[in-house]
Amino acid sequence: MPIKNTFESKIQYRIKRSAGSVFVISDFLDITDRDQVARVLRTLIKKEVIIKLGAGVFARTKVSQITGKPIPEKDLRTLAIGAMKKLGVKVRQTKMERSYQQGISLQVPTGLLLGVNKRVNRVLGYNEQYVSFKYIP
Repeated sequence: MPIKNTFESKIQYRIKRSAGSVFVISDFLDITDRDQVARVLRTLIKKEVIIKLGAGVFARTKVSQITGKPIPEKDLRTLAIGAMKKLGVKVRQTKMERSYQQGISLQVPTGLLLGVNKRVNRVLGYNEQYVSFKYIP
């Protein structure tokens, strides 16, 4: 059976072969224009190849052994850090994480608050769990 040489197959192949689990629209702009990429990504969401984490941010999926439904390959914190890296935002340690690692506090940080070097006005999340961003100069 011949492989179709469509934008969808090219994007799906790149997602499958990528070392990372998080993708932004700009990762695929060398294949075609922004509108076509967005259309293809919407069809891949329907086919449950990827899920949408936020505006222009997507994650590769795997099938849950418990529910049989698609879930992200990695945890939400790791995906959010990868997304910020792709968007050019550096992730920094928050005050709570630092005090826990130094043994000052016994409260374990949830990991759903990321310190960043720029103001981030994005909502990243999945299944009613969202990552918050805190500006740390």
